[in-house]
Amino acid sequence: MTIQIRLKIMFFLQFFIWGSWLVTLGSYMINTLNFTGAQVGLVYGAKGIACIIMPGIVGIIADRWVKANKLYALCHFFGAIALFTAAGIADPDLMFFAMLFNAMVYMPTIALSNTISYICLEKGGLDTVKNFPLVRVFGTVGFIFAMWVISLSGFELSNIQLYIASGISVVLALYALTLPACPTSGVKKGSSWGTLLGLDAFVLFRQKKMAVFFLFAMLLGVSLQISNTFASPFMHDFYRNPLFHDSLVVKYPSILLSMSQIAEVFFILTIPFFLSRFGIKRVMMISMAAWTLRFALFAFGDPSFGGMIFLLLSMLVYGCAFDFFNISGAIFVEKEVAHNIRASAQGLFMTMVNGVGAYIGAIASGHVVDHFTVDGVKDWQSIWLAFAAYTVVLVIVFAFTFKYKHNPAGFTKPVLSH
Repeated sequence: MTIQIRLKIMFFLQFFIWGSWLVTLGSYMINTLNFTGAQVGLVYGAKGIACIIMPGIVGIIADRWVKANKLYALCHFFGAIALFTAAGIADPDLMFFAMLFNAMVYMPTIALSNTISYICLEKGGLDTVKNFPLVRVFGTVGFIFAMWVISLSGFELSNIQLYIASGISVVLALYALTLPACPTSGVKKGSSWGTLLGLDAFVLFRQKKMAVFFLFAMLLGVSLQISNTFASPFMHDFYRNPLFHDSLVVKYPSILLSMSQIAEVFFILTIPFFLSRFGIKRVMMISMAAWTLRFALFAFGDPSFGGMIFLLLSMLVYGCAFDFFNISGAIFVEKEVAHNIRASAQGLFMTMVNGVGAYIGAIASGHVVDHFTVDGVKDWQSIWLAFAAYTVVLVIVFAFTFKYKHNPAGFTKPVLSH
């Protein structure tokens, strides 16, 4: 197999694991285990806590001491154990700790998969900006496929989703050992303590441009976590209305939500054009505007004919909202840093988006949902409009604070080199 095909399989399995439970676990916990919004937010917040610490540490290890593909395999093996354990838990506190451990070993693998891809593509003489999106898109396909499997099998409100994710984690752990070896940079004699500890990526915060970029990546991570945590419970809640009992939205909400990932497939392929034509600043502003539309359309959507149009449009704009900050941001970081800290820098980006941002988003959104809940009934329109207002403020502030001069001929040279 060509290296592109091997990487496509890796990404497919990587995001199949996540797609098996990320969107539907909230509904399982609320409807089957009877967790509150705050408890669900706390469980999802475990991902944020893990990402504050682990991606950077694992990225440092991959840069300095352990080949990325072997470290990647080890993480997925431990992830399989964590997911299997979580499937048998019904207590919110124990669920939090199980999913925290899972997040500690799974979330770093997202950054590692990017690093492995960049290394392998370069070894194959391929351009990362042009070819990475074509490989990464199969992760989205895997996520969609997993959502369809879980939904059509009737496992959205069942712990079977976690058992499936656990099984695929074992498969990917074994597959990762067959991937090409990823060299470490090593540490030269006489290097500084920062270099010895692999902390060179943090020098990026010394540049105002990069510091502001990472700050807003974190704030967009809040939006992503809001969508991941409460989009599915929102869909399931339509069952309260007798008019919608037989609606496909209520029966198979994950099928509808998977339209978001299908939209990702198309938008991810446009990233090379938009990045080269408009630059990272405008691309991220487009993402923020798309998040606003995502939440606003949810506010007025329902399973009726007219409301369904709003729901479908919300799924469409999600692809733009996600890809234009998450995938574009990862490519931007890859182009802005030296290769000897590429894994550390990707880990830092993951920490800001899926760590700090995700934790703030999970905890804050859980309290927002509970604030607009009276006698167990959630005022979803007010909830989504509150989230939309947040992203409106975000895009306005970003437009005035992020200073970046785009060069259509290509990206800037690495800001850190040795």
